[in-house]
Amino acid sequence: MLSLIKAAAGGLTGICQTSSHLQGPLHSYLKVLSAGLKTYEIPPDYSDVVLPDKPKLKFLNKVPNLKKAKKEAKKLWDIQGPAKSANTFTTGQYAIVAMGGGYLHWGHIEMMRLTINRKMDARTTFAMWRINAPYKPITRKGLGQRMGGGKGAIDHYVTPVRYGRLIVEVGGKVELGEVEHILTEVAKKLPFPAKVMSKESLAALQKKQADMEQNNQNPWTFKKIAQGNMLGIRRVLSPFDLHNHGRFTGKFHFPQRV
Repeated sequence: MLSLIKAAAGGLTGICQTSSHLQGPLHSYLKVLSAGLKTYEIPPDYSDVVLPDKPKLKFLNKVPNLKKAKKEAKKLWDIQGPAKSANTFTTGQYAIVAMGGGYLHWGHIEMMRLTINRKMDARTTFAMWRINAPYKPITRKGLGQRMGGGKGAIDHYVTPVRYGRLIVEVGGKVELGEVEHILTEVAKKLPFPAKVMSKESLAALQKKQADMEQNNQNPWTFKKIAQGNMLGIRRVLSPFDLHNHGRFTGKFHFPQRV
């Protein structure tokens, strides 16, 4: 019995000596286990989230239901400047926000509806439109027609969108990382710049703009120059520029201008 104990002790000593000689490349692959407590983030509370009966995006008509279709002028002012409606969240937590103006065709709307409805989990997520169905008529003349002859026939309908308008709102028992890749895929295919934002990021963007205006160190702002008519600049400024203080040029937005 004593000989067995001596043999085991000698074997352990040889192993320890061998491991001490292999401190170089082998030591970096050894995993040292340490006891301790792991801290995890507290999962969000979705107790107050109520899913609607129909969580998916509904179908929007390609043509408005009118007794008689009327032709309209271009009216490009409906995509210029900031959005005055649908620029805040209602029941969702995440949305696609337009960062510029433009027109949405029915094909864009169908692309958004099919992509989001196919890839989202209807058991935990809901989506809702924040835009109207196409209602603005766009006319077009046939190829090869001569000039004149009056306004062309109605070709299709579009939906005007301004800067800051929410297009699709998504919510439910999900986090941003679960739906961000779906919304980003949709936002890249829109005919104007768009961004995926949450309630917090939209509030932070608005706060940043307010802080820029409040903490501005340059006394010569666009508003002051225009109101003072310095160098006769009012001759070349439109009422649109005076109202928005130069933050927009048509459908384009200048985020750094105060």
